[in-house]
Amino acid sequence: MDPSELGWCDDSILQMENWLENSTTKAFIVLKDGKIVIEKYFGTFTQDSLYVWNSAGKTLTSYAVGIAQTEGLLDINDPTTDYLGAGWSNETLAQEGAITILNQLTMTTGLDDGVPDEDCTDPNCLLYLTDPDTRWAYHNAPYTLLDSVMKIATGMTMTNYVYQKIGSKIGMTGLYLPIGYNHIFASKARGMARFGLLLLSNGMWNGTTVQSDAGYLTAMHTPSQTLNPSYGYLTWLNGQSGYQLPGIQFLFNGPLAPNAPSDMYAAEGKNGQIINVVPSTGMVVVRMGATLGNSLVSTQYNDTIWQYINRLDCGLGISNLTASNLSLSYNNSSKISTIAGLKSSDEIQVVNSSGAILSVAKSENELDFSKFSNGLYFIRINSSGTERVFKLPVN
Repeated sequence: MDPSELGWCDDSILQMENWLENSTTKAFIVLKDGKIVIEKYFGTFTQDSLYVWNSAGKTLTSYAVGIAQTEGLLDINDPTTDYLGAGWSNETLAQEGAITILNQLTMTTGLDDGVPDEDCTDPNCLLYLTDPDTRWAYHNAPYTLLDSVMKIATGMTMTNYVYQKIGSKIGMTGLYLPIGYNHIFASKARGMARFGLLLLSNGMWNGTTVQSDAGYLTAMHTPSQTLNPSYGYLTWLNGQSGYQLPGIQFLFNGPLAPNAPSDMYAAEGKNGQIINVVPSTGMVVVRMGATLGNSLVSTQYNDTIWQYINRLDCGLGISNLTASNLSLSYNNSSKISTIAGLKSSDEIQVVNSSGAILSVAKSENELDFSKFSNGLYFIRINSSGTERVFKLPVN
């Protein structure tokens, strides 16, 4: 589909693509009603290049688990111990037996994500912290163990099962790569786009049923618990009342991406691997890229993508972008953080990784972190009722 059919202007698209290139993007695809509107590759990356999805692959795993349940090979309410056997963790048998596959899908296992290596799946790394369903924490190890659950339940590796049940039907090739403790899916950018279209199509592909359980598909992009309303089954949800981020026990107010459609849901991975699905507009937006501040999920970056998309209309112009004017820089020597683009009415809060508000500033464009200990901090900016959050590691 030519972008002009949507009323999008070439100069605005070019400015968006320049920003994407400057932010280390490798591939960017926008689809509308199943048709490619924008497809851009950067540097030496091409349509045939393979790249890792990182945690965006969590949504693919969730989809595969749903198919296995539909086939009667497992039940997400089953205890994980039914598949991995007793002793897969360092908990007591009673504590371990309370964890279900559903807890693995919703990040509510209660296992301690504060261990030295939160990716570690060895039993001595999987420690009791609290009961399941009482705490949300973005913890890779319990997620990774879903691969073992699926292998026992289906008799296949995740790579083989995903290809047989999903990839072969939608034309997506790829594989799960072992990287440390993690198992990370890799494919071409169009593979991500095809999976996004499958999510959008409610389990159907060209008349072929890929997943017949409509209830499970709805649950994937519906709040799965009240602790983090912006999380479904290994999938991020926009338009909710609040959200938690990896590594912090604090509920931020408002939607994940204020500039994105409220019904958008997304597969998001480290360094900006993104699949956005928007049922109300029939859109799928895919971004593959390299390093991007080392963030596990790139909600701030994703929101900026949508600021650019919202300004592609010829009647608006990209110059009207206001939210993207906010930028953060940090001087490691002086430990001074500078915020550019602030308005006099903007309010600023500094929050530590435990959720405590350390300081409240108004109309200041510099924040002094020299009095704070090293660690991860979040800078929350309320700009005309829209909350923006920047993640800042202080060393």
